[in-house]
Amino acid sequence: MKKIVFVVIAFVFSFLSNAQDKKYIAFQAEIANRNGDFIFIRQNQKIIKKIEVNKNGIFKDTLKVVEGPYLLFDGVEYTSLYLKNGYDLKLKMDAKDFDASIVYTGKGSLENNCLAQKTILDAKYDYDKLLAASPVDFKRLSQEKIASDLLQLKNNKLDPNFVTVQKKEIEESLVGLTKYYEQEQENNKMNNLPSPSFNYLNYAGGTTKLEDLKGKYVYIDVWATWCGPCRQEIPFLKKAEAKYHDKNIAFVSISIDKLKDQEKWKTMIKEKELGGVQLFADNDWNSKFVQDYKITGIPRFILIDPNGIIVKASAARPSSDDLAKELDVLLK
Repeated sequence: MKKIVFVVIAFVFSFLSNAQDKKYIAFQAEIANRNGDFIFIRQNQKIIKKIEVNKNGIFKDTLKVVEGPYLLFDGVEYTSLYLKNGYDLKLKMDAKDFDASIVYTGKGSLENNCLAQKTILDAKYDYDKLLAASPVDFKRLSQEKIASDLLQLKNNKLDPNFVTVQKKEIEESLVGLTKYYEQEQENNKMNNLPSPSFNYLNYAGGTTKLEDLKGKYVYIDVWATWCGPCRQEIPFLKKAEAKYHDKNIAFVSISIDKLKDQEKWKTMIKEKELGGVQLFADNDWNSKFVQDYKITGIPRFILIDPNGIIVKASAARPSSDDLAKELDVLLK
């Protein structure tokens, strides 16, 4: 699930007053090609329910909640949920085509199908074009995006509380998107300047500094093991590494995990068979390289030329077609 802007959602608290209404959610699912034996219902970073999925990809359970937005996580991918006691929710999906295959039925399905559709529309939206726009065009395009999102809520059958929460999220997404755009504009000011350096622990042994890679283009991925969007870029990054393995470019991944999670970092590299140059920053978010590049959100991608000059302080993601287009020109 591709996302550029992540926002903190304000919860709307609501309790059912009708004594005949259920005080819990009945939730069941049929998942083809499941990614694991459990799914997790999360509220921000807190797991509120762990549900076992049988060998046929089926689960059935109940849970009590405070009404509002949640996440369903299957061990690999996330999808948004809106939960309310009294819902009788049935989910059918194929984990190999995660977002596009999600279909809900039963009480609460209207709201959750609305969320599933929004995810699909967001994935198709050209955020790269938006972020490359002039300030005037950015304002126009972002306002059009928000208007389109609000239009999806024009259904009087939707739960009023759900609509309130979604409108709040859309408003906050505009604020977040604007801040992200403004940061991108600042990042662009670093282009064509000498890059800040680093000298970090290398998974393969010893340490590696930027100067060791002089003479090559350097594509840097700043990430962390706990970062979902970072993990989602891994398959695309591996494909890029394979495509350009015989070209004059080094792929460098710099983890900003905390020191206490260094073993977790090593384990993920081994289990995911991560390639390229795998480095561990010396002071997580406060590492000088991270501070010099004013990195406040990850993943962050940086492209540096063979002489150590910044080509792009905020480069295209591996999942973007723009990266291949740019590298093909540089490495021809």
